[in-house]
Amino acid sequence: MGVPPPLKEWENRIMNKLYSRKIHIIVFLLPALILFCGVLIAPIGASGYFSLFDWNGLGEKTFLGFANYRELFTSDEIGFLKALGNSLLLAVFSVFLQLPLALGLALTLGKKIKGERLFLSVYFMPVLISTVVIGQLWLKIYNPDYGILNVFLRSIGLEKWTRIWLGTKQTALGAVFVPTLWQYVGYHMLLLYAGVKSVPPELREAAMLDGASDRQVNRYIVLPYIKPIIRISVIFAVTGSLKSFDLIYVLTNGGPLHATEVPSTLMINMLFLRNRYGMGSTIAVMLIILCFGFALLISAIFREED
Repeated sequence: MGVPPPLKEWENRIMNKLYSRKIHIIVFLLPALILFCGVLIAPIGASGYFSLFDWNGLGEKTFLGFANYRELFTSDEIGFLKALGNSLLLAVFSVFLQLPLALGLALTLGKKIKGERLFLSVYFMPVLISTVVIGQLWLKIYNPDYGILNVFLRSIGLEKWTRIWLGTKQTALGAVFVPTLWQYVGYHMLLLYAGVKSVPPELREAAMLDGASDRQVNRYIVLPYIKPIIRISVIFAVTGSLKSFDLIYVLTNGGPLHATEVPSTLMINMLFLRNRYGMGSTIAVMLIILCFGFALLISAIFREED
């Protein structure tokens, strides 16, 4: 029997074999790469190009350079800073209200309670419903005349608390956030629930044997273990708030008096109502930059904590 070649020689043989087949790797990756470039990279590049022009979508383009970006942050008529502030406020609500609620549900369901699967299905069901359908549902709930919210307030003697919830500047943004909370709390709960269920049982058992309470187990065992999942949920919550559109468009279309205006609704307004394709593309580019920037910032914050 021959002597097997050294380990280094085996490594060289494997690497040479892989490199010899790189043409096959390229061929198999090429369709996905073309799709990725066509669906994501090309539109981003086109938006960046059009953001440098004054263009109505049909006629001649006038090169402006970065004038659209300067106008975006300095013009009160456009209102981008107000729209961005509304998105950031929604992001704060999502991180500090929606995620703690989702985490509490995940920790509770992770204890193998009775009917665990049923509760998972019920809480996740709103995620499966079309956002347009949810918007129409909550339009009926908020209706000032026959909506269930005002009807309930009148029935318990709190008629002075009734409002035109989506038509009042002071309440519109909060009224828009409630359906968002209701729709996506199940999504974040499912992510966090999967993390909770992945915690090794022996860690829990060791902590319980040492006399730790459920709260201490969650604080010192579960939460540190699922911190990567929490980071992903925070990124999804913040970036989702920045690019929120469909539910706000159905409920208020950015009104009243731009009280619920967000960058996405402002972008649609610029593109299709004012025919300012250059400015609309500028808003799209800024949304991309903000989403990537916040994702990197959140990742850096969690990395520093680790």
